[in-house]
Amino acid sequence: MNQTFLTPSYMRNRHVGLKVEGSNFTLGGFPFLIVAGTIHYFRVPREYWRDSLLKLKACGFNTVTTHVPWNLHEPKRSQFYFTGNLDLKAFLFMASEVGLWVILCPGPYIGSDLDLGGLPSWLLQDPKMKLRTTYKGFTKAVNHYFDVLIPRIVPLQYKKGGPVIAVQVENEYGSYHLDKRYMSYIKKVLVTRGVEVLLMTADDGQELIRGHLKKVIATVHMRNIKKETYQKLSSVQPIRSAKPICMEKLSVNQGSGQSYGYILYETVITTGGLLTSRGHVKDRGQVFLEEKYIGVLDHSTNQLTIPRKNGHKDYLTLTILVENQGRLAYGQEINKERKGLTGDIYLNNSPLRKFKIYSLEMNTKFLERALRNIWKPVLYQLRGPAFFLGILRIGNYPKDTFIKLEGWTKGVIFINGQNLGRYWNIGPQETLYLPGPWLRPGSNEIIVFEEFKPGIEIQFTNMSHLGDNPASVRLMPTNCPIRCLSFSP
Repeated sequence: MNQTFLTPSYMRNRHVGLKVEGSNFTLGGFPFLIVAGTIHYFRVPREYWRDSLLKLKACGFNTVTTHVPWNLHEPKRSQFYFTGNLDLKAFLFMASEVGLWVILCPGPYIGSDLDLGGLPSWLLQDPKMKLRTTYKGFTKAVNHYFDVLIPRIVPLQYKKGGPVIAVQVENEYGSYHLDKRYMSYIKKVLVTRGVEVLLMTADDGQELIRGHLKKVIATVHMRNIKKETYQKLSSVQPIRSAKPICMEKLSVNQGSGQSYGYILYETVITTGGLLTSRGHVKDRGQVFLEEKYIGVLDHSTNQLTIPRKNGHKDYLTLTILVENQGRLAYGQEINKERKGLTGDIYLNNSPLRKFKIYSLEMNTKFLERALRNIWKPVLYQLRGPAFFLGILRIGNYPKDTFIKLEGWTKGVIFINGQNLGRYWNIGPQETLYLPGPWLRPGSNEIIVFEEFKPGIEIQFTNMSHLGDNPASVRLMPTNCPIRCLSFSP
């Protein structure tokens, strides 16, 4: 890959910054391989900055990563230092001069084996202080610090002619994770102050999921890395593509694509109008605008009306959740059995572009890596699409039984990781067979993916319901303790 022209001095057209395209990065629309090394400007004498940067460049690196220590820049409240060895802007300018891009890590916490991870010790004057949370005493100090720091960074971003191509949000928060709202708060603090380059999180292999931030690229520090780490990474990362990609061509499962389940497509529109599928939705797609349900595109419905934008937003998020309802088992049409969005989707006769694509394969590995340890109690009547968790406790010697989802609408159900199958309240089948060997004495985990309206309990009977008026005996009616994880459609 020839990247000699992808340097700060050569790049004049700065309209398109660093982006993720599929499993690769692009810069200015060109394929770009990031080869980055870390230099902490505050640890290197200023007189040696250029020498260190040139050595990094000579080793074949094209990017320098550097962290910003809050405790050094604001050692006393409201006393800021950005001169001498702490002249961050001078360091960033120098990186650009020698031909290096910059990934900047402004914190507020940076780790880096610094005292208190780079946080100023005066924060602990507050006896109730809760560092790295949305505690008001901490966020007030962060906002005051970022009011001074971020304006120094903003003019040095890629689109403004500077070398900064990406900004890391906090640092390894997955290992701390005391406040679920904190990472979103820090992201907002950065964005509202003018940070517009690609955002990323960084965690070690064990804490990747807990440190991940929605709609922000997740990266891994090369510690505690196992095979499962890469599976977790792929589970939280959207696939980015200019055009829709069908299931079979997704860059998942070591390049083998997706076989079953659902696939979520997300794009941005600036107006409403007529959405048409032209037969490219395989097999059934729920359409949402700003998380509000619009309707279904399938073999019998190929167009929907998207409301015109209402309010002050310049753009709206359009999401299509497509279900693979199964492939033909025989016949000459089996060559056409690709699933998902198999071609362009049109809004007012113009094809939609720039998609984020999420694979929801609905197998055991997906459940283990995507849903583990991130459940929360259902406090209100939640509408799908969402995952629900129930716990069934039984005695010794489990027997065969049937699950009945009365009050539920449409979805998929799992028991102890086994996929029992799909359910739909239109019938005729009302129960799903559950073999006794798939149950175990004690606690059994039931996970339901509900597309629309969930029920309030999961019932069990000793007879199947395959028609309108079957006889049945309910063996163990239950109000399973339901917890949910919802993803924004």
